[in-house]
Amino acid sequence: MLTAFTAGLTLITISELGDKTFFIALCLAARYPRRWVFIGSTLALAAMTILSVGLGQIVALFPKGIAHYSSILLFIVFGLKLIYDAYQMNGGSLANIEQEACDTILDSNIDKMRGAMAIISKAFMLTFIAEWGDRTQFATISLAAAQNPVGVVLGGILGHAICSAIAVFSGKAIAAHLSEKVITFVGGILFLIFAGVTFWEGLPTH
Repeated sequence: MLTAFTAGLTLITISELGDKTFFIALCLAARYPRRWVFIGSTLALAAMTILSVGLGQIVALFPKGIAHYSSILLFIVFGLKLIYDAYQMNGGSLANIEQEACDTILDSNIDKMRGAMAIISKAFMLTFIAEWGDRTQFATISLAAAQNPVGVVLGGILGHAICSAIAVFSGKAIAAHLSEKVITFVGGILFLIFAGVTFWEGLPTH
């Protein structure tokens, strides 16, 4: 369980920094009370984590060998894709992702909503939709298929909460020093590391 917790925490924390959901929380926090934005974003990401782990458990119902090597394959594919994407980038800040996230908020008529529950609800919906189909969702599914699901849930939720807190309370200062290329490359390496760990843990112990 500790391995699953550590894997979930590390993978989610690194992958979510600079992600679109990170900037959605950042942009919302610039308009509304930060505590409500944090609650809405964190609840959405926690719900997505639980859903993804549930999907991972469905994958785990397949024959053990298929589930195991499918998880490894997903990690490798996503890892190599992220490294390739990083190689294609010119570097620089995360301004494009930030602008896209802020445009999403403007298109959703967020400025028409008032009150704590309205802000929490909108933060929840925007974050949940943005996270659907994201690389971290597939990473969580892969982890849950190969690791202890409770550990993955706890680690994933904590990782998401950390990233939401960073985005809401100090996002602008942090984002100014983040490089999309570096984050993408590190994320790709991390995926490949977990592919190796998953493969190693599946080897016979005798």
